[in-house]
Amino acid sequence: MDARTAVLARARDAISRSQRGPARPVPRNYIRVGAHAPGSEAVVADMVEKLEDYDAVVRVEPTEQGVLDAIDALLGSARVVVVPSGLPQAYKDAAARGGRTLRQDSREAPVPTLELDQVDAVVTCSRVGISISGTIVLDGEPDQGRRAISLVPDRHVVVLERQMVVPTVPQAVDVLGAHPTRPMTWVAGPSATSDIELVRVNGVHGPRHLGVVVAH
Repeated sequence: MDARTAVLARARDAISRSQRGPARPVPRNYIRVGAHAPGSEAVVADMVEKLEDYDAVVRVEPTEQGVLDAIDALLGSARVVVVPSGLPQAYKDAAARGGRTLRQDSREAPVPTLELDQVDAVVTCSRVGISISGTIVLDGEPDQGRRAISLVPDRHVVVLERQMVVPTVPQAVDVLGAHPTRPMTWVAGPSATSDIELVRVNGVHGPRHLGVVVAH
């Protein structure tokens, strides 16, 4: 028996043994609800700690003016900023401070991908945040925009509403399940990857810089 025949025979045997009898039930006893309520001080503090551990810059701003000032500050030296068409006008105005150029993007009138590569930063809102993992989820609503605009620019400033910070993944899935067919982007800090020698490279799969404004 040659090697190919032997490998295929072992694979067939493994498949046949795995299909004997009814499938075992999948355990669903994972933690569904956190110890603290969504948007509570403890949950927000946990979210901030995780994000900062991922090298994100986080501002917690309880007032509207504070949110606008934080957007401006987190954009820093960016000169060209893309925004989704549904972003609140006040956030657009904050992004345009200091003479910055705004590019508005929508599904009906998208900014070409090659032109996105010339954009310095993007400002979006978000759908939900998960404190246990420090993850922010965008689901393509008009104030969040297309996935491309949150992946191509080098800097992403995202506004996360305080009451939408939940403790666990199942709680976030319950929120996202209201519109399960929307394209989702799960963000956990600036883009970073490491090779087998643990050499870290930023910006391979998305923005190198992430700024988060926990609002209101």
